Amino acid sequence: MAYGVEQQPDLPPVTDWVNDWDWLDDQWGSNAIDIWNEVREHCPMASTERYGRAYMPVTMEAVTQVSHDTEHFSSVWVNVSRPDAPRSPAPPITSDPPDHHGHRRLLLPAFNPKNIATMDDDLRSFCRDLIADIGDRDTADAAEQYSQHIPVHGICRLTGLPESDADLFRDWIHRNFQLAPRDNRIRLEVMTEMGSYVDRLLQDRLANPSDDMLTMIANAEIDGEPVDWNLKVGYVRLLIVAGIDTTWSAIGSGLWHFAQHPDQVARLVAVDNDDMLWQTASEEVLRYYAPVTMARKIIADTEVAGCPVRSGEQMLLPFPAANHDPAAFENAEEFQLDRARNRHVAFGLGIHRCVGSNLARLELLVALQEWLRAFPDYRLDESRVTTWANGQVRGPRNVPVLLR
Repeated sequence: MAYGVEQQPDLPPVTDWVNDWDWLDDQWGSNAIDIWNEVREHCPMASTERYGRAYMPVTMEAVTQVSHDTEHFSSVWVNVSRPDAPRSPAPPITSDPPDHHGHRRLLLPAFNPKNIATMDDDLRSFCRDLIADIGDRDTADAAEQYSQHIPVHGICRLTGLPESDADLFRDWIHRNFQLAPRDNRIRLEVMTEMGSYVDRLLQDRLANPSDDMLTMIANAEIDGEPVDWNLKVGYVRLLIVAGIDTTWSAIGSGLWHFAQHPDQVARLVAVDNDDMLWQTASEEVLRYYAPVTMARKIIADTEVAGCPVRSGEQMLLPFPAANHDPAAFENAEEFQLDRARNRHVAFGLGIHRCVGSNLARLELLVALQEWLRAFPDYRLDESRVTTWANGQVRGPRNVPVLLR
C-alpha cells in the first residue's frame, strides 16, 4: 500500500463536537470531560469526517459493546488517524483472535501481581530521590520534575530498557500521540526510528542474553514456534509507548487534582499507607482522569447506539468518557475520595484490557503517597498555565505548584 506522506492541512477549531469532533483539537486536553458530557446530552455517539468517517461513543453501554465485539471491530487500528496512515503491528494490542491470546500470554507473566509487588521499595526510593532533588525550593513542576520520570523508571526496571534513553522515549511518545495522527511523515519517522532502535536492542540480547524481559522477547516462541521478528519488535515498541505516557498522565492528573483540594490531601496523609482510603483515592483518580482512549477499525457493517456504522470506518473508544456516564456511576461528575462502587474502565474492557494495569496501579499509588506526604501543603500555582496533551493519551504536560 502506498502511504500519503504529506501533512494534513491545518483544520479549523471544532465548534460542533457532535458532528465534527477532533481529539487533537486544542480544546480537547483541558475540556474533554465537559465535551463528552455535552455530547452525551445530545446523543450517545458523535461523528466526524476529519480523519475519514469516524465515530465517538460516549456511553458505557456503547463503549462496552464495541470493546467486546471482535466480529465487527478489529484492533489492527488502535487510534483514529488518516485512513492512509502507515501502521505496524504492536501485539497484543493490535492483534485479533485467535492470534491475540498467544501474544498476551507471552507478556502477562512479567506483569503478574506478585512480580510487580517486588518493585514497591525500589519505586518508593526512586520517588524520594526525585523529591530530594527538588530540595527546599518554594516552587516546582510536579509533572516535569516528578510524574514524567516515574513510569520510565518502572518500565525500564521491569523490561531491561536503558533508562539513560528516557529523553528519546519521551520524544517518540510526543510525536507519536500529538503529531502523527495528522501527519503521516512523522508517523513513518517514529515507526522507523523505534523499529531500528528496538531491533538493535533485541539483536544485542540474542548475542548477550540477560535475565530480563528483553531477552525473553528476543527468544520468544508461541506453541513451540519462534515469533516473527517484526512482532517481537512490536512487543517492545508497545511497552515503550503504552507503559510510560499513560501512567505519567494519570499521576500528573492526580497531582493536579489534589493541588486544588487540600481537604482531600489532609484526609489521605492522616492515615497509614496501607489504609483503604489510599486505594479508593487512587482508583478514583483512574476513573475521573483516565488518560487512555483507544480505537477500532470497523470490519463489518453493524449498529452502535442505534447508529449504523460501515466497514472501513473508524471507531474511537473513549474509556474516559464511559467513566463519566451517569448511567454507570452514581454522581459521576463528583470526584469522591472514598467511592466504594467504582467499576471504572480506565484500563479498557474485553480481551485488550491493559496488560500492565498492576504496574500502573502501583506506580500511581506510590507516586501519590510519596508526594503528598512530602508536600502536604502544596497547591497549584495559578500564575502559570497548566497545558494538557490531546489525543490518545490525555494528561497535564506541566503541573506548576507552590510547595510552601
